[in-house]
Amino acid sequence: MTEKSPADNFPAGYEPPKVWTWDKGNGGAFANINRPIAGPTHDKELPIGKHPLQLYSLGTPNGVKVTIMLEELLAAGHMGAEYDAWLIKIGDGDQFGSGFVDVNPNSKIPALSDHAPKDGGEPVRVFESASILVYLAEKFGAFLPAELRARTETLNWLFWQMGSAPFLGGGFGHFYAYAPVKIKYAIDRYAMEVKRQLDVLDRHLADHQFLAGSEYTIADMAIWPWYGNLALNQSYGDAGNFLDVQTYTNLQRWTAEIATRPAVKRGRMVNRMSGDLSEQLHERHDASDFDTKTQDKIASADTAKA
Repeated sequence: MTEKSPADNFPAGYEPPKVWTWDKGNGGAFANINRPIAGPTHDKELPIGKHPLQLYSLGTPNGVKVTIMLEELLAAGHMGAEYDAWLIKIGDGDQFGSGFVDVNPNSKIPALSDHAPKDGGEPVRVFESASILVYLAEKFGAFLPAELRARTETLNWLFWQMGSAPFLGGGFGHFYAYAPVKIKYAIDRYAMEVKRQLDVLDRHLADHQFLAGSEYTIADMAIWPWYGNLALNQSYGDAGNFLDVQTYTNLQRWTAEIATRPAVKRGRMVNRMSGDLSEQLHERHDASDFDTKTQDKIASADTAKA
């Protein structure tokens, strides 16, 4: 490996210390909530609604995976999938409350608590978005094929997403959109990897309707909020144009097909805090909330009261 002079490093003269220490002033969009230790920062119990399934989340790609799954289950007739979705404001540090840490010791959204598990015992906590998708698929017997080959292919792509998305979000997205300075090396490094991932998807979707074949599964629900949003140029500002996503024609076809699904449209709205107010449903406790409690309707009602 070619050694560079510290003068050529960024910032100039920087050399890694023998033991890293936390610099609280290192900047970035999420500097106020990132820290190198786990555990709660304050006592706060989580609310519990009327349904067995209690979701604590935010409308990020990982959160949207789960709300899409729940809405798809309901659309398929699984009434036991009714759920309460509580908003966790990660910018405010809600994920470090003691109640949330009890459900997810990793302090990341989404987190799910099932108060009616199949074994009839105490509530079951489920954290990590892929684990939640598999848990719900097995609980309701839906969107995860039982046949060996189709099931394995579904899980192949589900875990591909879990391993790949950090390069998209924490790598490319961070340095392209959120880092306090633009670092060409970092952006080029992660853009190259994301372009490779897009090519993986595009080649596979050339002769597959969905990720696992002809059947829509939890693999599609996991991958679409990340790579479908990017294909729609709705991630990290103008990142879609920067990465020339329109050239991935098979990915575009798959993205558009999934985007038309009513359950996907609803799932994208839940716990969302950005964009069009008519597409933001900060909390979801009943199916009727989509018609009565989106942020545009709440704002309109508040204006009328004033």
